[in-house]
Amino acid sequence: MSKRTSATRCAVAGTATATLTLTLGLAAAGSATAAPGATAGEELDEILVVGKTLGFRHSHIDDTTHALIDLGAEHGFDVDVWDPPNSSGGWWGPGSPGQPDLTMDSTPFTSAQDLAQYDSIVFVSPVDNTNNLDPDQPRLLDDAELAALQGFVHDGGGVVGIHAATDTMHTSSWFTQLIGGGARFAGHPQQQTATMRVESPAHPSMEGVPLEWERWDEWYNYTLNPRGDVHVLMTLDESTYQGGTMGEDHPIAWCQNFEGGRSWHQGAGHVEDSWADPTFLGSVLRGIQWTAGTVSGGGDCVTWSEVDTLVEELPSDTARDRVAVNQLERRLDNAQEAANAGDASKAVRILRPTAALAGALVRDDEAAATLQAKVTDLIEWQQGLADADL
Repeated sequence: MSKRTSATRCAVAGTATATLTLTLGLAAAGSATAAPGATAGEELDEILVVGKTLGFRHSHIDDTTHALIDLGAEHGFDVDVWDPPNSSGGWWGPGSPGQPDLTMDSTPFTSAQDLAQYDSIVFVSPVDNTNNLDPDQPRLLDDAELAALQGFVHDGGGVVGIHAATDTMHTSSWFTQLIGGGARFAGHPQQQTATMRVESPAHPSMEGVPLEWERWDEWYNYTLNPRGDVHVLMTLDESTYQGGTMGEDHPIAWCQNFEGGRSWHQGAGHVEDSWADPTFLGSVLRGIQWTAGTVSGGGDCVTWSEVDTLVEELPSDTARDRVAVNQLERRLDNAQEAANAGDASKAVRILRPTAALAGALVRDDEAAATLQAKVTDLIEWQQGLADADL
């Protein structure tokens, strides 16, 4: 049996979450915050927090866990914790103490059916020391556990990655795509103040977040830029700190629709103060809610490549089919060109008739409906950028 943390148990860090409801209902001072763009569905019921560590143990894992437990108490959802002690030591020390008072007695990753009780699974910096890419190094999840997670995602499950969730399972390309769109942790400079910039202000998880947010944290560099494979929510301005290696385009928070499920990642959160910050907590909460499908909006993390793939998969058996595909591809290319040039309003003007064209030209009703929905997501995303003048 798991040691379930219900809304009546472990109300730690209450000072932060007691102010969260008020904070979420108020805009930050001035106009430079992301605008509300979410629609609400059902409430969260239960999430799983994974802090299990086989490598370097991040001190914020306990703070993050308790903050999420408190959010559950406030918002009416349960929290299970998988963070067992282990003795897999190394340069970082003798092993991980885990959270023995909170952790479940055995792995929850037994099957997709067992994981289905969770609305979302939150990986909280579960470093496993696989960054040397040694296939013999034990992973956070073994093959059977990974298969259970894959089934959970394919069945529509949500996954959240916090901070060093990109520094685990390095030898699993599937997990790397799920969390980072292919990006893995590469290194970081010393902790310092930097400016995070919101790139997708209409997404629910960006509501109330300053468009330019100066924060003290540990700022990760990644093995590659995931833009294109993921929907970038926030970037780092490398001119505001020392040690960035990714140049002018440094994504730090992103989301994606992935193989039937939803994934959301926040690369910040190393410093414990993050987990007493109502703005940061509110963003994480809404990220979890988005992966669970209990909130939506802001384009729902659509990407251009996601829509391009749908067009490539359209029927092309007849001349009419090929004309439809060519017209749609041309319009989408023009819209993306406008978006890349910073003209979101022009992109919206191109996309609006494109959605109607998909319904008129595509003879497969199901494919037409799917494509129309995704083009509508593109419109919502670009309209949010236009409204914020980004």
